[in-house]
Amino acid sequence: MFALARLVVMGFIVLTVIYVCLSFYSRSVRRSKLRKKWYEGKQLVDRDTFVQRGLERYDGSIRRKLILGVYIVPIVVIGVIIYLTNFS
Repeated sequence: MFALARLVVMGFIVLTVIYVCLSFYSRSVRRSKLRKKWYEGKQLVDRDTFVQRGLERYDGSIRRKLILGVYIVPIVVIGVIIYLTNFS
């Protein structure tokens, strides 16, 4: 039982680090795309305001929520492996 608890805690820590890194990377890619879009389009507002509004829309998007798959997919895979190992 102690080994399972250690696996869960260490797995959660590793998945959290991966989630944070992936989240920062995704946000920086989105920021660079917004800056590029601002330079190519009409500059009706200043660049910082345009990027800030775009990032606010990004925070509510489905792409942002898909990053949570970092937690879901490994847990499901490990659960299936444990089930198949013990009950097949």
